[in-house]
Amino acid sequence: MQIRVRFAPSPTGELHIGGVRTALFNWLFARHHKGRFILRIEDTDILRSQENFTNSIIDNLKWLGLNWDEGPEVGGEYGPYFQSQRLAIYKKYADYLLKEGKAYFCYCTPEELELRKKQMQKEGKPPVYDGHCRNLSYKEREKFEREGRKPTVRFKV
Repeated sequence: MQIRVRFAPSPTGELHIGGVRTALFNWLFARHHKGRFILRIEDTDILRSQENFTNSIIDNLKWLGLNWDEGPEVGGEYGPYFQSQRLAIYKKYADYLLKEGKAYFCYCTPEELELRKKQMQKEGKPPVYDGHCRNLSYKEREKFEREGRKPTVRFKV
């Protein structure tokens, strides 16, 4: 089996030293094990992602000599290599997981999640999602939909 590692930076700013370190370690690991180093651009943050940052990341990795085997400008059999172009793939599998009962919709707002997190920390508990929406009734889900809440999909674990 061939080793495959990836570096998936967000184009929401310039490539920083932590990102360079991660890319370097993955690149070295892939080269040491005769594997493949994949570059996948994590551009799903629509509000903050910018094309100029994508171009800068690519240029900086090239300048550093961290050439990738699959990704933007190179292609490969597991593309597309921009996350925003993979949304249909993710939707297909999210729908499957929902249908199989292995995932569920969560309607919690960021504010509600932050409030629960602070409460858990206050109680000395680790700040983890409490499964609030795991077993919502149809009527409860309908109510949240009418309120205009946009659900996220969570794994049932």
